[in-house]
Amino acid sequence: MGRCRSRGEDAAMSVLAVSVYEAVKAMVMDHVIQPGARVGIESVARSLGVSATPVREALARLESDGLVVKRSLSGYRATELLTRQGVEELFEMRLLLEPRAAALAAEHMGEAALDRIEAVVEEMRGLPDKGHSYAEYGRFAVLDQRFHDALAVASGRTMLAAAVERLHTHLHLFRLSPVSGGSPATVMEHGRILRAVLRRSPERASRAMSEHLESSLRRHLDRYAEGGA
Repeated sequence: MGRCRSRGEDAAMSVLAVSVYEAVKAMVMDHVIQPGARVGIESVARSLGVSATPVREALARLESDGLVVKRSLSGYRATELLTRQGVEELFEMRLLLEPRAAALAAEHMGEAALDRIEAVVEEMRGLPDKGHSYAEYGRFAVLDQRFHDALAVASGRTMLAAAVERLHTHLHLFRLSPVSGGSPATVMEHGRILRAVLRRSPERASRAMSEHLESSLRRHLDRYAEGGA
């Protein structure tokens, strides 16, 4: 019978799983693994100096993130980048969901949740949303997603929050380009949404979220007009 693992061993394995997940995610985000390309589990494992097991676990998580897909005969492949139409459809969904979530958050959000969202907005100030690698702009992307997800959770509508989270919006958009987030504008627009929520004004919160999403869509579509991917 196999030996039971100690708590220390379990903790070490958990840390390894997280680090491998983040490393493989960075490879996808930075196009080290090209969009549409097959992900070689053994080659990734060798490059990271780990066994194949944590790489498989990382890919399972990345599949739920929408960054890779698993096909029965060819294994895992990185998903293709969003097209212009894909960006437009993504924001169409967001405009249906997130203004309503912001309005409900203004009605229902508790003080603890408000404090957490204020902390997110404050941390975003001064962080780069651009750079040549996910390591440079990744924290901004994570906080951007956290802001929107937290508002959706604060709406008190479980299905609405799950729908917002499942879009994995920021992973897909920041993967398009590390210069596409519009950091100062994003932080300013988040501040407007937060102030509307603090005032307990559903109408203002909904309007501020709609304006933020419409501005963000324009920023992303400008990339295509300039010849971006």
